[in-house]
Amino acid sequence: MNPRRIILAGGSGFLGQALARHFHVAGWEAVVLSRGPCAGRAAREVAWDAQSPGEWARELDGAAAVVNLAGRTVDCRATKANRRLILESRVDSTRALGQAIARCAKPPPVWLNSSSATLYRHTLGPAWDESGADFSPTPAVHDAFSIEVIHAWERALEEAPLPHTRKIALRTTLALGRARNSVFPVMCRLARLGLGGRMGNGAQYVSWIHERDFVRAVAFLIERKDIAGPVNLAAPHPVPNHEFMRAFRELVGARFGLPASEWMLELGAFVMRTETELILKSRRVVPGKLLEAGFEFAFPTLPGALANLRSAPAGYGPGVGK
Repeated sequence: MNPRRIILAGGSGFLGQALARHFHVAGWEAVVLSRGPCAGRAAREVAWDAQSPGEWARELDGAAAVVNLAGRTVDCRATKANRRLILESRVDSTRALGQAIARCAKPPPVWLNSSSATLYRHTLGPAWDESGADFSPTPAVHDAFSIEVIHAWERALEEAPLPHTRKIALRTTLALGRARNSVFPVMCRLARLGLGGRMGNGAQYVSWIHERDFVRAVAFLIERKDIAGPVNLAAPHPVPNHEFMRAFRELVGARFGLPASEWMLELGAFVMRTETELILKSRRVVPGKLLEAGFEFAFPTLPGALANLRSAPAGYGPGVGK
């Protein structure tokens, strides 16, 4: 009997590799669509351009699920060229997958497409679940472009005419993992250097999810045929930035963390070629649909998640999603 096949578009990053390992251990065939070679051993790699259907589209016919993780990093300066690449890499890859699925004789029954919880309005008040509909930008945190991109991204998914494929927009928050290109090792390094103090006034909320719960949630959503539309991939307990930073200081045993005022963050963002929106926007998001459906988080609180990541080997290994 042939194993079920999962397509991981843009799956060369740390979350794509975590998904590949999980489904490989579960007995699935994982296929990564990538524009360049990746280091994962748990998946078969197929080249694609992330722009239009090509030979790679054959892989989707008869697949059990498609997960699209493609998109240029937003950790960069918001120049005109970078803005164009950020938008096009998300919208073009989503449209290409929609076109490819539409041509399948046996289309995959479910398509999970990346999105972002940054869509929700900046708030220090009650947390947003999927019923939230206030997506208005907040000038003080410079999030108008991000919200514009996410609207276009989700619209490309919604507009794909696929009557036989269930579509889910993964509104993902900050994913914490041990891979070198994830946030966890960066934050640990800052805390050890004495730079783990609050950022700005420290009141802005950080929504996050452990890498393992991200993988488990994706597997859960694939099997739950009653769930569609936007789904928040976030742990149930977001924390203020000052608490987030304190947790990292405690993790590495740092007694002091230099706070960073907004002007310091603006200067640092300029030097590091990034934007302060990533730090200053308050993302207070909770996983309403997952909790309602009975999903149980392995790491619902930040201290437990960080303690696990500290003790786990870098990159984990086969079975990260177990």
